Amino acid sequence: MSAVRPFTSIVGPDIASYITLKKALGRRFAVETATLADLDRFLAARSCDLSAKSLAAWCLTIERLTPTVRRNRMRIARNMCLYRRRRDPECFVPDPTAFPAPHAPVRPHIFTEGEIVRLLRAAATLSPKSNSPLYSEGMRLAVVLLYTAGLRRGELVRLVLSDYDPAARTLLVRASKFHKSRVVALSKDAAQELEQFLSARRPLSRAPDAPLLMTCRRSGVRAYSGGGLGMALRRLFRHADVHTIGHRTPRVHDLRHTYAVHVLLRWYRQGVDVQAKLPALKTAMGHVSIASTAYYLAMLAPIAEAASERFARHCDPVLSTITGGGQ
Repeated sequence: MSAVRPFTSIVGPDIASYITLKKALGRRFAVETATLADLDRFLAARSCDLSAKSLAAWCLTIERLTPTVRRNRMRIARNMCLYRRRRDPECFVPDPTAFPAPHAPVRPHIFTEGEIVRLLRAAATLSPKSNSPLYSEGMRLAVVLLYTAGLRRGELVRLVLSDYDPAARTLLVRASKFHKSRVVALSKDAAQELEQFLSARRPLSRAPDAPLLMTCRRSGVRAYSGGGLGMALRRLFRHADVHTIGHRTPRVHDLRHTYAVHVLLRWYRQGVDVQAKLPALKTAMGHVSIASTAYYLAMLAPIAEAASERFARHCDPVLSTITGGGQ
């Protein structure tokens, strides 16, 4: 575990102790560490403790950020204050009711099957780039894996060649969110897409630890960054003329939402016990709890319609009998 950087403000020792504890519990804590480091620099420059006045002054330095981001940073500071209070009952703890109200959650764009087909066709028209000779093939595979396996963008860019098991038709997703690893089963079609990509990919590098999706630099083959892949996929969305109801470019993460919603729709249409199957979806998506999975399965129109149709199939005979008996 990497050493915690020095903090120089009055609360610096508590910040360092707090971060050390969280990292020892398996948290990456990168965003929190950066936020607390910024707060520490602010307090150190003014040689003051953390109080209602100094926190308000620090909040003015992040006024340019969105309310949701500011709220999150203030929450990080508050959690550290709660940690301090365990040792000193008199220490300052911010009142969360004074935090900015968060933005309404962004409604995900659920891609239709027709839009997925358009993305795949658009990917086939992309030209190779000097630093990405398999640009077209890579974008196609990215759409396939994000849509059919529900991967996170960061999980996709971290995949290496040895993570694919052709015999088992699986991908090993290593130490992803919450430091959890999991094995993701691929559909027959997705495995065929991956095999086709690897046939074109192998002449560039066969090293087991080489990135699956890669760019070519003077220093050799390198993995896409999460931001780089995101930019490339958003360009593909625009190229395929796929947009949200508000005529915005969909987010890459919307493909993961689409995966979850389409899995649920298949289960409804197959008549299976959806509640009993949710733990399987939780595991496939790498979630810690069902609550995390449920976030992806809000009552969007397609799910509501499928649930209503299933209710009608099961209950109409009963309701008809009751209605007929009352006449």
